[in-house]
Amino acid sequence: MDKVVATNKKAYHDYFVEDTYEAGIVLVGSEVKSVRKGAVNLKDSYAIIKGNEVFLLGVHISPYEKGSCFNEDPLRTRKLLLNRQEINKIRGKIEIKGYTLVPLKMYFKQSLVKVELGICKGKELHDKRQAIKTREENRNIQRIKKEYNSKSV
Repeated sequence: MDKVVATNKKAYHDYFVEDTYEAGIVLVGSEVKSVRKGAVNLKDSYAIIKGNEVFLLGVHISPYEKGSCFNEDPLRTRKLLLNRQEINKIRGKIEIKGYTLVPLKMYFKQSLVKVELGICKGKELHDKRQAIKTREENRNIQRIKKEYNSKSV
């Protein structure tokens, strides 16, 4: 069972998620303790490929308050752990115009911190409006069903 620590709700609002990958992340001890507390913000973060390595930028992991004076920078660049075939697949997909690599979730799998990366294509303004409209319609349908079921019981 995976314990989700942080989700990037803005990514689901701003992008169409085409494909997802699971990656490990290189953290120091005090950062892992902060992640366990849930002090992570994935908003406005993204991943890049340099050479044959993937790096995560813009993720804010708050410093652990009981840590020493040697706490790491909260916005530092962090290395992601993927195998070579996955990196090559991702590189092939994001070289297509309009695609980007965005972290969607950070979670614990057993005792390891994992990041779910999504290969995403940006939404236009009318796409966002359409998504909001369908979400509101679904809420109204669920509300009507709930009222109908409560009256019939």
